[in-house]
Amino acid sequence: MQHGPAVRRRKLGEELRALRDRTGLTSGEAARLVGWHQSKISRIETGRSGVKTEDIRLLLDAYGDLVSPQQRALLEALGASAAGPGAGGGDRAPGRQWWHDYRGLLPQEYRDFISLEAGARSARTVELSVVPGLLQTPGYARAVTRAALGGLPEPKVDALVEVRLARQSVLRADPPLELSAVLDEAVLRRQIGGDGVMREQLRHLVEVARLPQVRLQVLPFSVGGHLGLTGPFVIFSFPNIADLDVVVLDHLTSSLYLERKEDLEAYSAAFRTIQAHALPPHDSSDLISSIADDV
Repeated sequence: MQHGPAVRRRKLGEELRALRDRTGLTSGEAARLVGWHQSKISRIETGRSGVKTEDIRLLLDAYGDLVSPQQRALLEALGASAAGPGAGGGDRAPGRQWWHDYRGLLPQEYRDFISLEAGARSARTVELSVVPGLLQTPGYARAVTRAALGGLPEPKVDALVEVRLARQSVLRADPPLELSAVLDEAVLRRQIGGDGVMREQLRHLVEVARLPQVRLQVLPFSVGGHLGLTGPFVIFSFPNIADLDVVVLDHLTSSLYLERKEDLEAYSAAFRTIQAHALPPHDSSDLISSIADDV
């Protein structure tokens, strides 16, 4: 269980070590090629320290033709997102992303989450209480932010809503994030922001469910007790880098990142079970439309 950047540092180190092994170089030989001490290679490959983008490029240049352009771009992006505060090349590294502009407003854990979301190939999520952030309307996002963070001055509320909406660009990126979401029926019936806000939000869900990269299902009350009652979760899967998948669990004051194989298998199995008990996508949209008509 680690924070987001620690997970990515370890995965980056594993990939760099695998590349070095393929060249037949020892860590000492690789260090000499780039003018470093062997201990620096060791710290990078074991994920004990962050690494600047320019240092990643040095290593990849040393490993030569074994590195494809696509793999190079991915490893450089992974390195930039894995560098935490003060890790050298963090927020100031090349490839800096839009959420860094909000670092004075957003806690590090939220920025970690956005970074994972932006780099993922797919996300599977179960929600029990609120519409997932990627599917929220501006009015709903504002109402949720006010309820969850009462007392915030209006300019901060505006900025947090702006962040929430900016995150949604991943659904229309090239390629887009593939999103599979299962919502408990309570999410659709909980009045947040008043009738007008809820009606708009529910109709938006029906619209976004038509996107080919979105699979939206509802877990009806008639199912009764289910595995998802233990709490909401998100599983992120990533392209090209082996074993980078991570489960994110949100708590009131923190987020937990689970990356052990056993955890990933358990949550993936739980998601499949919950999904199997949920209504099919078409029936889910029909139920959402029906609830919207009654609001």
